[in-house]
Parts: sequence; C-alpha cells; structure tokens
Amino acid sequence: MIFTTKDLDSKYNNASAFQIALFSLNSAATTLYLVLMEYVSYYVNGIVGFTVIFASALLTALRVFDGLIDPMIGFIVDRFEGRFGKFRPFMVLGNVLMLVSVLLMFNTTHQIPTALRLPYFVAVYVVYVFGYTFQMIVAKSGQTVMTDNPKMRPLVSYFDSLFVTSCYGGISLYTAAYLIPKYGSYTNPKLFQQFTLVIAGISVLCTVLGLVGIWNKDRPEHYQVGGEKNKIKMRDYLEVLRNNRPIRQLVISASVNKFTSTVYNNVTVCVMLFGIMMKNYAMAGQVGLVTILPNLAIVTFGVSLAQRIGQKHTFSLFMKLAIFCQLIMTLFLAFARVEGISFSNLTGSTIAFLLIYIFLNGTKSVSNSIVVPMIADCSDYEVYRSGLYVPGFMGALFALVDQVISSLATIFVGGIVALIGFTEVLPQVEDTLTPQVKIATIFMYCIVPMLGWIFALWVMRHYELDKEKMQEVSKKNRMLFGKKKQE
Repeated sequence: MIFTTKDLDSKYNNASAFQIALFSLNSAATTLYLVLMEYVSYYVNGIVGFTVIFASALLTALRVFDGLIDPMIGFIVDRFEGRFGKFRPFMVLGNVLMLVSVLLMFNTTHQIPTALRLPYFVAVYVVYVFGYTFQMIVAKSGQTVMTDNPKMRPLVSYFDSLFVTSCYGGISLYTAAYLIPKYGSYTNPKLFQQFTLVIAGISVLCTVLGLVGIWNKDRPEHYQVGGEKNKIKMRDYLEVLRNNRPIRQLVISASVNKFTSTVYNNVTVCVMLFGIMMKNYAMAGQVGLVTILPNLAIVTFGVSLAQRIGQKHTFSLFMKLAIFCQLIMTLFLAFARVEGISFSNLTGSTIAFLLIYIFLNGTKSVSNSIVVPMIADCSDYEVYRSGLYVPGFMGALFALVDQVISSLATIFVGGIVALIGFTEVLPQVEDTLTPQVKIATIFMYCIVPMLGWIFALWVMRHYELDKEKMQEVSKKNRMLFGKKKQE
C-alpha cells in the first residue's frame, strides 16, 4: 500500500498520509484561482472590451511581472520565522489577497469608466499576483518540512495530482454544464460573479485544511539548520544558482512542461476541441470527472513506482509514455470522425477517444505532479551541498521561470487564433469548424506538448538526484539539522 506508515524508518522526519493529503490542499487552493484566471481573457475581451491581441499581450506582461517578483517573495519566506511558524502566515496572507483581488477584478472592472479600466484592472491584478505568489511558494517550499522519507515524499505527487485533476475537471464541468447553460455565454457578467464566489469559498476551505496539515510540522526543528535562525542573504542565491545543477535542470524541464500544459488546457483550446470540433462543449467538463478514477489508478501506479525506483526515473518514464499517448491522440483527431462524440452516443469513436484520453491524462498527471516533491529534493540537496536551507528560493526560482515561460502560452494561443482569423473575438462554441480551426486545435492540443516533452527529456538526461543519491543526502542532512538518530 502506498499510504502505509507502518515500519517507517524513524531516522527520517515522517508524516502520515493524512497530513500530506491535507497540506496538498494548499496547492488545490492556489490551483482553483489559477484555473479561474484562465477564463480572465474571456472576461476582459467579452465584457471589459479589450481586443483579443491586446488582452493576450496584457495578461502575458502581467504573468511576466508575477515571475519577476517571485525571488523577492522567496527571500521573504526564507528569512521569516514567526510565532506561527515559517509557512502558515503566508498561506493565510496569500489566500486573503487572492480572495479580495479576484472578487474586485471580475465584479467591478467592467463598471469602471472606460478610460480607467486598464489601470484599475492592472492594479487589482498586481494584488492578485502577490497573493498567489505567497501561497504558491509555500505549496512548493513547505514540502521540505513535511517529510524527507523517500517512501512518503512521492505521496505528494498522488494527492497533488488528485486535487489538481479535480480542480480542472470540476471547474470545466461546472462552467460547461452549469454556468454556460444558465447564463448563455462568457459575455454575461453574472456568470463571473457566481463563478468567483464559488471558487473563493472552496479555496478558503482548502487553505484551512492545508493549515491543519502543516500545523505540527511548521516548527524550528524542521527548518533551522543546526538550531540557528536562517540568515540567508541575497548574494547566497547567486551561489546556489551557480552550483546547484539539479534545480536548474528541473526548473527548465518543468517550465517547458508548464508551458505546454497551459497551452493544451487553455480555455480557448478546449472551446475549439470540444465545442467546435466535437460540437459538444459539455464534454469538456464531463470527460474530466468521468476519467478521474482511471486517472487516479495510473497515478497510484506511478507513485508506487516512484517509491521503488525513485522520482527521477519515474518522471522520465511517464514523460515518454505521455509522448506515445499524445502521438496516438494526434492521429485520432486528425483522421477519426470526432463530431458528435458524447457519453449519450457511445460509438467506436467515443470509446476510442475515452481510452486514449484516460492514458494520456494519467501519464501527464504523473510527470507533472511529481515535480513538486522533486523541488523538495533539490532543496534538501542544497542543504547537503552548502548547508543553506532555502526552500523559498527554490520555490521562487521554479515559479520565476515557470511564470515567465508559461506566460508566453497566453499570447501564443492568442496569436495562433488570430492567425486563423479570430482577431477581435475569441472562438466560441457555436462557431463553424473550418480546416484552419482543426489544424490549429491539433497543433496546440497535441503537437506543442510533444515537442515540449521531448525537449524536457533531453534537459533531464543527466539529473543526478536519483533514489540512491537522495538517501545519501538525507543521511548527511539529519546531522546538519541536529536530528541524527542511532541507526
């Protein structure tokens, strides 16, 4: 059983599967807002009145800004030690800032005088960026205090995949099967009013449960090297970046993955695939929920494998499997009859699509979610290498390149649809399928991910933090943290 905590080696900082699951809900809290913000282009284009290209360029610039402030936030997290721990205060602060900014953004921007809409939107979005960064960095850096046991750390991938899949699938179903039928289209302001309230409420609940999960781990004995307060300086970050090769490799690889996932999960791409090609936009939400259990079975196998062979080899294996499954999906979308695919019409095409979709999403989920505990490995490696405990910087560095590169996905999608004629309004579910739309959909949903994954595999070919190396790292770090036990 991947969840068992029996016979765990007491020399490690162990955590129960329940604690890991609860803290993983902190990632769900930020993912909910991240998915919500994928719909912001429809809001600023269809309701606020920005053109497609301008909206895409603006959102790209704001996401780049998001990435640029990440090192500063990481430095604050690394230096901070308070009465309520190192990580918990930033979880609360981040969620409050996101809640306030998102409610203002989606409910008031279109009511502001036209001349003031742009500066108002930017100002509110900047507040959102700070909130998201605070809570998101904790989601990545907080893993270091939860556990360093190589048998338990892969569980982060399991719960992260479960919650992220639920967020994307649940929101897709909610918008396609409930909000769109109720409000008609994404040009109705009332749709976003209800949408934001639901997301904010669930995110608050996830944050509270995440606090419960990390409560007993967010203590000095888990983040003070040698029992001393962290005195990290900005110049130390340059030394870390220069000498910690694994984090550089992981950041580049994972950022390319994030770019590709941002492209194929983009709301516009989903509208083009399910709404225009299949003529069944409700399928976008339904397929996500229907395939959760099969997807979870694949992730369970992946986590079990990571516990045996290590996270590095599991990451590479499932990325190769994802490339194979995506190639099959490319051929299917190019040559099969996809119009009319529906759960109420279980034809051969529907069954084939579901099978390919299940294996594709399962393999993608493993390779994407296993990155989070691998960041913790890189942070542990830095303690092993230099004695510096800088999980905030590790999470911030990851987020910096992640945000800057993945931000290109928004303008990338906007540019592609503009090239095929959608310069003023984004594609809508009622649009007619043309050869240009079909080619653009397959390119963004299939070809871009495959190219990205091939590059990511090339970057990770010499990644050194395998299972054996991490056992060596953990042994030395236990002495540095003053927690060495009789072995």
